[in-house]
Amino acid sequence: MTSQMQRTDTNRTITRRTGRAITVAAGSAGALLLWAVNDPWGGIDLAVRQGGGTRHIDPAAVAVSALIAGLAAWGLLALLERTVGRPVLTYRIIASIVLLLSLAAPLGSGVDTSSRLVLLGMHLTVGAILIIGLPRRLNCR
Repeated sequence: MTSQMQRTDTNRTITRRTGRAITVAAGSAGALLLWAVNDPWGGIDLAVRQGGGTRHIDPAAVAVSALIAGLAAWGLLALLERTVGRPVLTYRIIASIVLLLSLAAPLGSGVDTSSRLVLLGMHLTVGAILIIGLPRRLNCR
């Protein structure tokens, strides 16, 4: 009986980790999709002011940034699941605040209105996927 329970717990853990990894990847894919639709196809030059010049936003920067955000969010959720009574609610509040704060970056650094709007869209896409998708409960019975 104990062996059966251990296998069930292991299966739930694997399922949860797989779901979360897919969610992190989906956030990155969503941001890359917005980049692809707007930069090469839409003709919008995604660029930000950096230092004294401008920096073009390439797909690698989009993917890496989204993956870093996703992994940080996953780590926060895992920490909260071990330390607080209502980890999902706490995670969603913290993640929403971080998302709102992150919106200042594209607003302040985008070189034009088009870039700002696309970059805001990327932030909101990744944020929404991570806020909604990471803590979802999976029924693994």
